[in-house]
Amino acid sequence: MPVGSKKGSVIFSGFRKLGLYSNHLSHVVRYHKKHREFYIVTAVGNCFHTYNVKKLGIVAVSNALPEDISCLAADRMLVYVAIGGKVSAFARNKEVVHMYTGHGADVHLLLPFGDHIISVDRDSTVIVWDVESEEEYLQITFDKVSFEVSAVMHPSTYLNKILFGSSQGGLQLWNVKSNKLLYTFTGWPSGVTVLQQTPAVDVVGVGLSSGQIIIHNIKFDESLMKFQQDWGPVTSLSFRTDGHPVMAAGSPIGHIGLWDLEEKKLVCQMRDAHNTAIAGLTFLHGEPLLITNGADNGIRVWIFDTAGGGGRLLRSRLGHSAPPTKVRHHGLNGHHILSAGQDGTLQSFSTVHERFNRSLGHGSINKKKSKKKSLRYDKLKLPAITTFASESARQSDWDSIVACHRGYLMTTTWNYQKGGMGAHKLEPKRFNKNRALSVHATAVDITSCGNFVVIGLSSGHIDVYNMQSGMHRGQYGEDEAHSGAVRGVSVDGLNQLTVSAGADKLVNIWKFKSRKLVLSIDLGTSPATTHLHRDSGMFAIALDDFTLNVLDMETKRIVRKFSGHRGQVNDMAFSPDGRWLITAAMDCTIRTWDLPSGCLVDCFLVDFAAVSLTMSPTGDFLASSHVDNLGIYLWSNNTLCSMVSLRPLPADYEPTGIMLPGTCSSQDEEGEGDADLNTEMIEYESPEQLDEQLVTLSLLADSRWKNLLHLDIIKKRNKPMEPPKVPKAAPFFMPTIPGLIPQFGLPLTPFLFSQSKIVNFGVLAQKSHFYQQLESAMLSNKYNDPVGLLKEMGPSGIDAELRGLAPDMGGDVSVLQGFLKMVASMLDSKRDFDLAQAYLALFLKLHLRLISQEPGLMEEASKVSEKLEETWTSMQTLFNQSLCLLSYTKSALL
Repeated sequence: MPVGSKKGSVIFSGFRKLGLYSNHLSHVVRYHKKHREFYIVTAVGNCFHTYNVKKLGIVAVSNALPEDISCLAADRMLVYVAIGGKVSAFARNKEVVHMYTGHGADVHLLLPFGDHIISVDRDSTVIVWDVESEEEYLQITFDKVSFEVSAVMHPSTYLNKILFGSSQGGLQLWNVKSNKLLYTFTGWPSGVTVLQQTPAVDVVGVGLSSGQIIIHNIKFDESLMKFQQDWGPVTSLSFRTDGHPVMAAGSPIGHIGLWDLEEKKLVCQMRDAHNTAIAGLTFLHGEPLLITNGADNGIRVWIFDTAGGGGRLLRSRLGHSAPPTKVRHHGLNGHHILSAGQDGTLQSFSTVHERFNRSLGHGSINKKKSKKKSLRYDKLKLPAITTFASESARQSDWDSIVACHRGYLMTTTWNYQKGGMGAHKLEPKRFNKNRALSVHATAVDITSCGNFVVIGLSSGHIDVYNMQSGMHRGQYGEDEAHSGAVRGVSVDGLNQLTVSAGADKLVNIWKFKSRKLVLSIDLGTSPATTHLHRDSGMFAIALDDFTLNVLDMETKRIVRKFSGHRGQVNDMAFSPDGRWLITAAMDCTIRTWDLPSGCLVDCFLVDFAAVSLTMSPTGDFLASSHVDNLGIYLWSNNTLCSMVSLRPLPADYEPTGIMLPGTCSSQDEEGEGDADLNTEMIEYESPEQLDEQLVTLSLLADSRWKNLLHLDIIKKRNKPMEPPKVPKAAPFFMPTIPGLIPQFGLPLTPFLFSQSKIVNFGVLAQKSHFYQQLESAMLSNKYNDPVGLLKEMGPSGIDAELRGLAPDMGGDVSVLQGFLKMVASMLDSKRDFDLAQAYLALFLKLHLRLISQEPGLMEEASKVSEKLEETWTSMQTLFNQSLCLLSYTKSALL
């Protein structure tokens, strides 16, 4: 197999993605009769998620498809999705059960219709499919110039009828069973964007691209009422069915208009319901609940229980509306991941359950004013967070997060417990708030005790603040800590040393308390980013020439240098034990470096470059965020649950790409990749003996041989106090006494058991299987078979076999001599050394007097004694050498 042909990663495998809830496609609401519960289906990239409305908890995630979903629909049993010109039907919200192919263009509209599914493509070709047989039932082709289909619906109670809306503004009513055009509606000057059935029969809500909403009676072809919204085209419509004649309309800028159909007026405006266009909104049947979703990666449920007709937010699932730029684990259990995105928000995602997710909101210069006025139009809104640091040690007492904002000198504190911005805005007084200097914060770190924060600036200054009071506690260096921008700053775990890296190519180590410079190290190249592992004291530095240096804080020396990345290193993470350094770069690779060996042990490619990495404190997951991706992706650590062989990768290793978690096109491809990994990783099988010169133990449990000498004591201790009583045997037929009531009769005389007291020595004289194997081994001089039999026996069995070798128990002196030869052969082979000692000790205990009386046994025993003494002498020499080397290693000053 050539170098680089291995697929995927040895250490990490994709687990799942966090923080993805919705995209620009409208959601679908389903009702489960058996559960009596509503479910929401939303498209997320190339798969769809199913949530329950009750708690917005995720119920299912579908299998991923090769491309992103372009259209979504559902009926009572199946969920239909369109990918390009293909339509797929999913069962159980997970797996594809039907495929419909035949469109020549991309499908953009789907409508479940009983036992059929209607699909419309961009060329205005309509195909009616039979769901079960996957066959084409009917095809209707419209002229795009005169009637380009832009909306489709089934009017309630209209059997086999479908209403089509066009981008030219007209409507057509078709009978899809007879393939006949029943009626053509003149329509309106603007294109139809939405068709929605109203609670009234024959009445349809029509949304136009001009922002006009028409309530139209299709039976008499007359408009009952018209409304106009000033926010652009109508994106979605829905009607309340709980007794209130209210219509909701969505807009491209995130506002929702509520119209009273009886009074024909606008009742309420729900401004900024979403940050982007309203992709879909649905009133639940018979309930005052409105479900909305948008391209801002959010699902919201609104309840209408207040005066004024407006809805208040009941529950929501929100992710980043712009790609996250920095992710870090918060806390020691690894259950929470803090994420800062380009949308300016700071959010916390739970790896356990989505109900523990929380949004800390958007940064603002003046939080009180922002509450009075919408933050979207607030001029005091802070830009996106570039980097942040968190510490959970004192989070219940005061703020635990400090964030740097793009282009801002001021850093903000955040309170994780309260879920919002904190009490302080940290800014040095030396610049007198002169914004023309364009100085901004570039690096930040919080001490492990949670009391202090160290902030590095682009001017080269490093300041220390108190987290509780927000007061300035000093700075590093007389004027500037570095002559260039500070690229990274960290404090060790005991608040003894502070290490900083600057654009002046220097790494400075400072005393934390006195803030005096201890050592300055010239890197030769400007650093790009840094990361400190507090437990091991390893300080990783990524340089602008794409190489990595590792500084040991204890010895204050560069102990490792790694090269191999072909792009800027974006982020780094250490494993909890400090053995691995995991790096991500713009070359789209994620590499794992083994610090003890100084080798690259794992490398894989991803489709989008990772911009941030974080390893959980428990070591079970690696979390990553990627360019142009809204989600956070979790990779599971394979070394925790299986044996992984980590081999050093060569310098010319070319990694292959793997899909991001939750985006794999098929499970078959994953299986092939796993098979390649398994074939390349050869499992090592240890032989019974590594070398003939090495003394090898048996690996049997201690209970199998350690108590052989004390077996008589154990039996005596476990002997019962009283002999067991034999129960009286009942007769096969129980006698009964004649009478009306059946009764059992007792025997007049007890049953007598005759038991022979004569011992049959003929039975004892029979040779056991071990005895026979030992006799045959004496002839062939190969003792593997009898040794194997003894290894399978328990202590009592071994004791009985060795007692049976004596002449008074039916044995023979020659067999006793053969047993000594067997022990000698075990000592010669140096295998099962512990068993040879145990068997010999028991043999001597049982037959020592007989051995002293037989010259042949004495001669054989003296040979065994010589071999035993020789083996122990060589082992004692090796033990002494090892102990001497170990004591020197412990005491010598290296």
